[in-house]
Amino acid sequence: MKLYLPILLSFISGYGTYAAQPVIIVHGGAGDISESRVQGKLDGVKAAVLAGQKILAAGGSALDAVEAAVMSMEKDENFNAGYGSVLNVEGEVVMDASIMSGKDLNLGAVTLVKDFLHPISIAHKVLTDSPHTFIGGEGVKLFALEKGFDTVPPESLVTESAKKALEDFLQNRELGKTETGNHDEGGVGTVGAVAVDADGHVAAATSTGGMTGKAVGRIGDSPLVGSGTYADDNVGGVSTTGHGESIMKYCLAHSIIKLMEDGQDAETATRNAVTGMTSRLNNTAGVITLSKDGDVGIHFSSKRMAWAYIKNNQVFYGIDQDQVLEEPLLAT
Repeated sequence: MKLYLPILLSFISGYGTYAAQPVIIVHGGAGDISESRVQGKLDGVKAAVLAGQKILAAGGSALDAVEAAVMSMEKDENFNAGYGSVLNVEGEVVMDASIMSGKDLNLGAVTLVKDFLHPISIAHKVLTDSPHTFIGGEGVKLFALEKGFDTVPPESLVTESAKKALEDFLQNRELGKTETGNHDEGGVGTVGAVAVDADGHVAAATSTGGMTGKAVGRIGDSPLVGSGTYADDNVGGVSTTGHGESIMKYCLAHSIIKLMEDGQDAETATRNAVTGMTSRLNNTAGVITLSKDGDVGIHFSSKRMAWAYIKNNQVFYGIDQDQVLEEPLLAT
């Protein structure tokens, strides 16, 4: 069943205040996604949101739910995170991730991660088990090994799509306006999730392989608090995707939080911030937002962004502009 996003969001905004009902939303990256990639991405975001929902339904925390959702996409070659990450100019998979707790504003972030399948899980461990907030490079590898994470062969994270995307980049030497390029270079995207659990706690998480052909040592927006990720129990949570350099300059995630603090609902704040960033910096982005009451905000200035959320025992999902598909949440 196909609905139109403004109508659905109008219904949601009038539903009433959040009443300890868990909600989770995910995105699978914004960009010029080719038609051949659409179904894989839709299947992937639905699988991810169900993985997170399972945690929430069992009484689990928002933090554990967003980690589970992101882990699902880190294993899926349709997304630019974990297995499926795009390659830097040297042909390496180098990843970033962050996860934030709205309860206490605690954050775990990792950057320049190599040889691990699930950067989001390492970021979560930084949040819970480190006196530091942000660890990168050789340090994050040492930390992960100390905490019991297993390395994987570097080549096991590389897909044929990522190889082709790098080949195209090396021929054209032009970084695209999204993390995967202007013309569907690899057809993948940064992943993220936001959840509100039964206790009313908010969490957000984001994970990425970055930008095809990025320089050695380049760090994007995904691990940066206020740019790629933000969560605050007093307001809501945000995860972003798109042109990382622009998202960093605009502090996109926190811009949305501030608009919500000033009284804008989740959908309006998300739309206004994404539109403002694109207008100011001429690059595209996509965002998923949840208010502390579980109201949803979704907007992207790119051609497509895969997303899904579960609310009121329904799965809502889409990828094209103004598209909302809906199906019942089946018992598992």
